[in-house]
Amino acid sequence: MTSKNYLPVAVAIVAAFTSGTAQQRYRPNQELIDARNATEAELESVAIIERKVMVPMRDGKRMAADIYRPKDASKKYPIVFVRTPYNFNYWDVRTGAPRDMKAELDAVKRGYAYVEINERGHFFSQGNYDILGPPLADGNDEISWMASQPWSNGKVGLIGCSSTAEWQLGVAAQGNPALAAIIPQGFGAGVGRVRPYFEQGNWFRGGAVQMLFIAWLYGQQNQVRPMFPPGTSQDDLILASKMFDLAPQMPPVDWSKALRHLPEMDIIKAVGGPRGIFADPMPVPTGGAMIRRTPNDPAWYRGGLWHDNMKINVPGFWFMSWYDVSIGPNLAAYNFVRRTARADIAQEQYAVIAPTLHCQYKRATENTVVGERSVGDARLNYDELTWGWFDHFLKGEDNRILEKMPRVRYYTMGLNKWQSSDTWPPEGAQPMTFFLESGGKANTRHGDGALASAAPAADNPDRFTYDPMDPVPSYGGNVCCTGNAVTGGAFDQRKMEARHDILVYSSEPLKEGVEASGPIDVTLYVSSDVKDTDFTVKLIDVYPDGTAYNLDETIQRLRWRDGYDHPPVWMEPGKVYKVAFQPMTTSNYFAPHHRIRIEVSSSNFPRFDRNLNTGGNNYDESTGVVAHNQVHHSAQYASEVRLTVVKR
Repeated sequence: MTSKNYLPVAVAIVAAFTSGTAQQRYRPNQELIDARNATEAELESVAIIERKVMVPMRDGKRMAADIYRPKDASKKYPIVFVRTPYNFNYWDVRTGAPRDMKAELDAVKRGYAYVEINERGHFFSQGNYDILGPPLADGNDEISWMASQPWSNGKVGLIGCSSTAEWQLGVAAQGNPALAAIIPQGFGAGVGRVRPYFEQGNWFRGGAVQMLFIAWLYGQQNQVRPMFPPGTSQDDLILASKMFDLAPQMPPVDWSKALRHLPEMDIIKAVGGPRGIFADPMPVPTGGAMIRRTPNDPAWYRGGLWHDNMKINVPGFWFMSWYDVSIGPNLAAYNFVRRTARADIAQEQYAVIAPTLHCQYKRATENTVVGERSVGDARLNYDELTWGWFDHFLKGEDNRILEKMPRVRYYTMGLNKWQSSDTWPPEGAQPMTFFLESGGKANTRHGDGALASAAPAADNPDRFTYDPMDPVPSYGGNVCCTGNAVTGGAFDQRKMEARHDILVYSSEPLKEGVEASGPIDVTLYVSSDVKDTDFTVKLIDVYPDGTAYNLDETIQRLRWRDGYDHPPVWMEPGKVYKVAFQPMTTSNYFAPHHRIRIEVSSSNFPRFDRNLNTGGNNYDESTGVVAHNQVHHSAQYASEVRLTVVKR
């Protein structure tokens, strides 16, 4: 029986998984379709196009690739490799329109082969999907396959943002000789452990679960799906791709409500989502349900995450954002590579840090607004930078690109300008410490909480009640991927600061401006009447008119206060504990007459999951207990916030 005999059966199976009719699907306007058709026509005029090429992996599975390369077959070309869990099919089956092919066209016209491959278990790629589970093997196999093609010059470069970037670090650490350069952008979900962070790919912060992946996995952990037989021909796969994409069309979910479901481990199940690695044991390399893991669970080290015991010796151009979900771990990863790479490679690590949300670098405008805050003209010629980088490392051009680039180019909000440094934090940065103080009534912004230059002599602890059934809502922040549950960016926090379960500590109006560029370390002395609870912190820039814009945020689950590489420890009622938070990070100019502020509470939901305060597993519980929490501040209990300040 030939592969063509299977096609009608496979098509019928896929149809069963596709909801709605062609007439019911959204169709873009004709002008957009015409523009995309024109791009495709131009691409066909300059490129050899090979779609649905099935690239073999060492275990026999095949990953689906689309390849675009210049028509001049007398030359060999460097390769720009984009690997993604998302749809890169030319024809978008769901919208009924051709996809934008500008990246492919741009690469070919610049003399590159452009290769797109879907991650294992997505669309036409075979196998089961495990988030970052198999890419260490798959990535190596894919790069070696590309480098061996007769049209390749043997050099491969990686580029992409978010899920199209996060796999790059783990693969780069494998030392494939064909990998010549990487450009990871918004790559935090690929960073496992890089001390002091144990985020394990954005899964945790301070031991609390970052809930973004619950919403994301709803549409990605598709373990049971229709597939074509292994022998299906390329022609049949191309034909099928014009009608079906082999991915589920998930019903929309109101995540602002769905993420409130308890127990947490049943959230995807409660919205009718598929079984998979979030909560169900699956036959995949890393094994075990992700929600059941602890921050240092061995399962995190068996998959595709990059950790700080893995050296990277590949030139890297790292792109980050101040309002991304993991700016702190991203910068820690960048600094780690600069410290540990081979001496010559360490000098070939460059970074750009933009004042934008996750992967929104190119959306900056002459008046860039992030949330509600205008941060000025944050545009940058990213195409010139990235193609100059690839021309140097993949083509060997002596374009002096490295001489023209600062090692770290970062945008300072408040000053609203790009700045440069050879290091991060910038050279000459010094700590500036503020101590928490109050008369015991720091609740709300109308309370008496203050940031002072010295710790108060006596302890007048601030008290608040944390009810996990009424958590502090997330409002803005350094987030991504939570659907409609959280909108990221800077928002005026004053309405939040009316809650009595938020403690507010503000400096006096500044006489001189302060540029905070670097980590922000917070140490609190706390007590509670429960076995386990959380404490949260936000850093705020308060304008003279009272507007209070959030800059970064963090959390600490108290059971992990002594570290993540040993069993949890519990609290004793009334006992005071010292808690050092994982650092926040920003570059912000607090102008004269502004105030520096921090908020302290015990929840920031659904940015982070709720601690039910029981001392149990949390993920499998439906009932919480109310905690009565205290923050202490005195000479004995010197609760403090330490900024990294650059003098200009």
